[in-house]
Amino acid sequence: MPNELNTWMEWLEHQPQLLTFSATLALILAAWLSNWIVKRILVRAIYRVVGATAVGRHGQIKQSGIIKRLSHIVPALMLSSGVAVVPGMPEAVVTVTQNVCGAFIVLTIALAIAALLDILNTLYQRRPNAHLKPIKGYLQVVKIAIFAIATILIVATLIDRSPLILLSGLGAMAAVLMLIFQDTLLSLVASVQISSSDIIRVGDWVEMPQLNADGDVIDIALHTVKVQNWDKTITTIPTKRFITDPFKNWRGMQESGGRRIKRALYLDQTSVHFLSDEEIARLRRFMLLDEYLDRKDRELREWNQKLAEHGKQAVNTRRITNIGSFRAYVEHYLRHNPNIHQHMTLLVRQLSPTADGLPLEIYCFTNTTAWNAYEGIQSDIFDHLLAILPEFGLRVFQHPSGADFQTLREASPTVRRQEAPFIQV
Repeated sequence: MPNELNTWMEWLEHQPQLLTFSATLALILAAWLSNWIVKRILVRAIYRVVGATAVGRHGQIKQSGIIKRLSHIVPALMLSSGVAVVPGMPEAVVTVTQNVCGAFIVLTIALAIAALLDILNTLYQRRPNAHLKPIKGYLQVVKIAIFAIATILIVATLIDRSPLILLSGLGAMAAVLMLIFQDTLLSLVASVQISSSDIIRVGDWVEMPQLNADGDVIDIALHTVKVQNWDKTITTIPTKRFITDPFKNWRGMQESGGRRIKRALYLDQTSVHFLSDEEIARLRRFMLLDEYLDRKDRELREWNQKLAEHGKQAVNTRRITNIGSFRAYVEHYLRHNPNIHQHMTLLVRQLSPTADGLPLEIYCFTNTTAWNAYEGIQSDIFDHLLAILPEFGLRVFQHPSGADFQTLREASPTVRRQEAPFIQV
């Protein structure tokens, strides 16, 4: 057997092209075999070991493919080192092969580091306070730097020149690079300002009407911020727009524990009048008005007694009004409502009269910030106020509708003249 092998080798020595082809084929098979062994045996073993740790238990290492990427370095190293010993291989082919393998190794390492940074971001996001200081933007800056360095090394390896030669020329290209990466630089500055000033966080409810964004922040990256709107659409906003454009962040409301109600009832001003004794007696049925009516009665009696002879004329005296009593009732009603935050501002005030009636504004805060509960509390309050208005002899202002005119037409002429003399029928 050794003699036959020696004879075969001597024959190959007289066939240089066949010898080169055989050696090249053997090198390729060796590289493929090393790749198979590393992926099927070594990589699986590493996955088992890493999977037993806290980091690998959630599968981030396997999903990122970082170990699988690094395994590609082994066949590349074998091809790079083995091509030089292949007999009869042209020098140019050896150089090109080694340069390509070297560039491939650099790219593989850069991709592996980028995958490792993604893992670090995933692990960081598991922290309870990760949404306060997101690091995704900073990691993306590191990725850009890594790929920039990798690009320089790959080009230097392919052209078989020192990287310092390429770096020396970057000074002249600084202006061009600033122009190319201006958005990245602006986004980086914006990300730093957002993080340092705590302008927005993941989970904040932000509102930016000029970009049709109204919802929760779900992701803060280097270049973009993703906002999931209430209709479940996603708006992608450049990070720098949160520095240059005005927007509303509802985080303060959510952290305060109360959400504001600011809504007005528009009352018909013609329904405002002084209360008669019978009407005051009827209002005393309201438990919430006992204190107000007693205090008002004492105050007005003392005031009117000072008028002496002039107090005999009703026009000179102070009297209780239905709108004042209603305003007092609304305030006491809110003070006794368990769904209203009693330690925040609570006002019931009149605004300037308008052509649409007299606005009586309710300004208070609920003791919850949940959207559904807030809307329910607000609706319950105004349901009650609208229903209780007739007890005070007040009406809500409403523009006449077609049904109102139809009812008026069906009424007798006398009623039409008395109730709506301004309407020509």
